[in-house]
Amino acid sequence: MAKAKSKSTATLGVHSEVGQLHKVMVCAPSLAHSRLTPTNCDDLLFDDVLWVQNAKRDHFDFMTKMREFNIEVLEMHNLLAETVAIPQAKKWLLDRKVTENNVGPGLMQETRAYLESLEPRNLAEFLIGGLSVLDLSVKLSKSEFIELAREAHGATEYLLPPLPNTLYTRDTTCWIYGGVTLNPLYWPARKEETFLTTAIYKFHPSFTSETFEVWWGDPDAKHGLATVEGGDVMPVGNGAVLIGMSERTSRQGISQLAAALFEKDAASQVIIAAMPKLRSAMHLDTVFTFADRDLVTLYPEIMDQVKAVVLRPGDGKGALHVTLENKPFVDVVARALNLKKLRVVETGGDAYAAERQQWDSGNNLVAAKPGVVFAYDRNTTTNTHLRKEGIEVVTIVGAELGRGRGGGHCMTCPIVRDPIDY
Repeated sequence: MAKAKSKSTATLGVHSEVGQLHKVMVCAPSLAHSRLTPTNCDDLLFDDVLWVQNAKRDHFDFMTKMREFNIEVLEMHNLLAETVAIPQAKKWLLDRKVTENNVGPGLMQETRAYLESLEPRNLAEFLIGGLSVLDLSVKLSKSEFIELAREAHGATEYLLPPLPNTLYTRDTTCWIYGGVTLNPLYWPARKEETFLTTAIYKFHPSFTSETFEVWWGDPDAKHGLATVEGGDVMPVGNGAVLIGMSERTSRQGISQLAAALFEKDAASQVIIAAMPKLRSAMHLDTVFTFADRDLVTLYPEIMDQVKAVVLRPGDGKGALHVTLENKPFVDVVARALNLKKLRVVETGGDAYAAERQQWDSGNNLVAAKPGVVFAYDRNTTTNTHLRKEGIEVVTIVGAELGRGRGGGHCMTCPIVRDPIDY
């Protein structure tokens, strides 16, 4: 991966939450979602199985609408196929995916040979969608070790795990100002995802020709309790980064990331949102996102409980200065952006409707530019309140795409976004 000597020389980077979005990575529904069943969807972090054909249609519509705003949309299957077409990249990935821990002793050689034989597009499909014991050729299926694998769980026994949560590209990496993080994810079902995005950044010409920093993270390292997921991370501008301390992003991960950003002069402060650890509010962006330079939408039932903690560079290398704030989180964020206050649109409806719309990602917006956001169509009351505040709401269909509890913000990994002058 290319590395800049300073953040000012970076050619890729995300410098706000609402500035003009120029480039974004998404991952369309595919084979991985066809692998979801009623018996495994909980383990794979989905609340139900998807109607995959409709999910594909709705995701394509989302990509089309973003392109109508002159946003360059990079689809992850395409990027990965182009990446594994590079021999060095294919070797790097397969060395890390085809392991005894994933495949099991006795099947390493056969599995590696099968994957090596595939065309790049098919290989990319299996790397994201998972390789079942039934996917191997008839010749390889004669192996006694394959019979052992089938005896374990039959068709649902995987040599490579399906990764349906790649749909939510926000989490695996975070573009923060002039660089990126390679995130250690919380749940075992997602940990393999970071290898895929790292390979893309490391080998794909779209990234090797650019200049950027890798702030923190290494998929080859053991991070222990230090986990970070991109749904909790927002580079809002003016040198500030918001990070939710949530179900999936730990204080260990936050403090390590903050220290790395400060050491490289990439940020001036990290504002932690100390959140309750709930499935319904797994990330900060499930209850709080920006819609305009001075407007946020939030779910008050959760955000009223959030405590703000501000990290700044301390004395000495790696040292952090910690301030426990007594102001509401939104006021701390407003101060960081040199604003008197933030306008707030709360989740719409009565107590029942608001809880339902938060569950359905009503506060999970992604901005195309200041005052223009993509939102799920089903959250009609919240969307109406946003429109009354002058926000242009471009709706996308969320009935299938939201079954893993993520909206437009979750489904997008911004790679190039303009700053906002605060």
